[in-house]
Amino acid sequence: MATPTGKAGEILDSAERQARRRGYNGFSFRDLAADVGIKSASVHYHFPTKAELGAAVAQRYSERFMAHLGDPADPEVAPDALLERYVAAFRRALVRDRQMCLCGLLGAEVESLPPKVAAEVRRFFEQNVAWLAAVLSRPNRGAPGNEPAEARALAILALLEGALVVARTLKRDAVFDQIAGTVTSFAAPDG
Repeated sequence: MATPTGKAGEILDSAERQARRRGYNGFSFRDLAADVGIKSASVHYHFPTKAELGAAVAQRYSERFMAHLGDPADPEVAPDALLERYVAAFRRALVRDRQMCLCGLLGAEVESLPPKVAAEVRRFFEQNVAWLAAVLSRPNRGAPGNEPAEARALAILALLEGALVVARTLKRDAVFDQIAGTVTSFAAPDG
């Protein structure tokens, strides 16, 4: 997806901020228009439906998230450093952005999302599991195959999404660090 610029980019930015605070159903085109300083009809010009907007926001978020992580097979980066990068991405959402992971929040709403948006959220989770499983399957991790690595990948993803929720609810960033510190137990190779 090419990153929209101008008003379309501003609309996506506003929609992402609002969705990360209040969820998909917690904002309207009117809210976006007021935030961006345009008329609601102008939001519809760029994104005819909220489903198209939501799918574009989730897709852009996923692409940025995965690009930040980099190649899980990069021989120049040790698997443990990649896992640290992964944890740091979630921590950044909590500490710097003061928001939830967009797709984690939308995942909690998946049953009420339009199919286009739900598909993008599922894609985020699938990409994250595949990325983590690839890291955990690297030869120097000692993992014997994809299934055990995938199970550990699912555990890490669930742990970090949950850590965001718990830390935000308790209003204690240190809780995230305490929970995230257990990632190494899920990342440990079998055997």
